[in-house]
Amino acid sequence: MSTDRILDGRLKIRHLVLVTAVADEGTLVRAAESLHITQPVVTRGLREVEELLGVPLFERLPRGVVPTQYGHAFIARARSVLAELRIAAEEVRLLQSAQLGTVTVGTHLAGSNLLLPRAIAALKAEHPRLTVVVREGTPDTLQQWLLSGDLDLTVGRLSPTVPVRLEQERLHQEPIRLVARVGHPVHARPNVPLADLVGYPWIFPVAQTALRAELEAVFFHEGLPLPADRVECTSMLTLRNLLVSSDVIAALPMFIAVDDRELRILQTPLSSIRRSVGVTTSKDRAPAAAATALLGHLRLEGARLAELEREIAQSELRNRG
Repeated sequence: MSTDRILDGRLKIRHLVLVTAVADEGTLVRAAESLHITQPVVTRGLREVEELLGVPLFERLPRGVVPTQYGHAFIARARSVLAELRIAAEEVRLLQSAQLGTVTVGTHLAGSNLLLPRAIAALKAEHPRLTVVVREGTPDTLQQWLLSGDLDLTVGRLSPTVPVRLEQERLHQEPIRLVARVGHPVHARPNVPLADLVGYPWIFPVAQTALRAELEAVFFHEGLPLPADRVECTSMLTLRNLLVSSDVIAALPMFIAVDDRELRILQTPLSSIRRSVGVTTSKDRAPAAAATALLGHLRLEGARLAELEREIAQSELRNRG
């Protein structure tokens, strides 16, 4: 027998199910009962398989059937095939229900401190077998990864303009605040004007970023030069280490400082700088179940952070009053 005959479409999955049922039950009658079909259907199906293989799979006895040597070999492989199909069906079900799979998300500063970690923690509590891959990059790099399909979505500050193939969803607003370490001399004075901070060392975003342009606009509006003593940095690990180990001042998304016990927000207002934080996805691809599940948790956590932001703003207003 040529193996091509097995793969030409004549051998069906129902044949494999039928043969294993006959082997399990020992008679064609009981096999028919277990499969909820009639005995003639079982007889015809078994004959089709045997004719296709060119060998008898069962020896007919007065009180039933027993596998031949060919039958033992074929039945063992049939069981393996059916087991693999059951595993495949279960994996598809788990993927459809977001219980299995991978979601790859990109992030940069805003949203990376609270929004994304909280959403991931909630997702993993619900779907522990999901794998979440987090990739960090600059906003323009993240956009390119998203367009190329290397990311399912990005979390962070929303851009004023994005390529037409991308769409953005705002989850909450996050003010940019000036931050210094706990114990910094500047905290000894309330409501320090920006002019009195220029003499301290600063950490600025690198050139050609949105936050850098906004900070420059604030200094220009106040008629102030940019701090002469400054480091330009976008690495959060480097930035935070400099903040907690020296007297530098930095402008950061508010929730980064709120959640860090070694940092403290200055009361110096930067009212003109607010960030819309949200998710960016591709219009070209429908999100997989895993990405949809993460989006759901991002929306829930975004709503909670929006409420927290309102509470902080109200508290600051009361303190100033």
